[in-house]
Amino acid sequence: MGTTETDLARKRRARRMARELAETHPDAHTELDHRNALELAVATILSAQTTDVRVNEVTPKVFARYPTAADYAAADRTELEELLRPTGYFRNKTDSLIKLGQALVDRFDGQLPGRLEDLVSLPGIGRKTANVILGNAFDVPGLTVDTHFQRLVHRWAWTEETDPVKIETAVGNLIEKREWTMLSHRIIFHGRRVCHARKPACGACTLTRWCPSYGLGPTDPLVAVTLLKGPRVAELAAAAGLPAP
Repeated sequence: MGTTETDLARKRRARRMARELAETHPDAHTELDHRNALELAVATILSAQTTDVRVNEVTPKVFARYPTAADYAAADRTELEELLRPTGYFRNKTDSLIKLGQALVDRFDGQLPGRLEDLVSLPGIGRKTANVILGNAFDVPGLTVDTHFQRLVHRWAWTEETDPVKIETAVGNLIEKREWTMLSHRIIFHGRRVCHARKPACGACTLTRWCPSYGLGPTDPLVAVTLLKGPRVAELAAAAGLPAP
């Protein structure tokens, strides 16, 4: 692996890892609660600099109060800010949601568009958010290059690119397009549950045979298994051939 690896070898290794991720994380999905494209867009905007858990605590009241784009467009700023306060950066997020509502009403009859170029033209929606919306609300394959995704594809030496758009292109060249949305969920799940930023659970990971960064975290299985997180710790341990912690 590393500098001597050919492009073809990297693609084969990446696809083996992608298949293993599918086995390891059969429950992978977006962890932002939503019922439609607008709710997903709002939840994704609110997820900046906070956790999905916190967003899911806040959004039921937000969605009930503002069910349509027109409702956001006409929102009372002070009222919306108070609802969004627990998510942090609530003034900026309030501004984004009001402007998003206005843009949707003015340009798209109040509906979220299903094209990348249209989505990224909207206030508060960058390429990452657009791909989340496309993949999960419109079944259009997209790669969500968030911090977990960036960290893991670098650790796995899938790409050395650092710009999110270039990372998206590089990984897109390795993995078949139809897999992009689910691959994003699986990588993010793996980053949250196994391959942590500071102390990855290397000794309890199902990808060790293909990972050039193996050893970055504890390799002792009995230590590594205690680092696993999430609701499926026992299953993750079993997938790595270990007893539950």
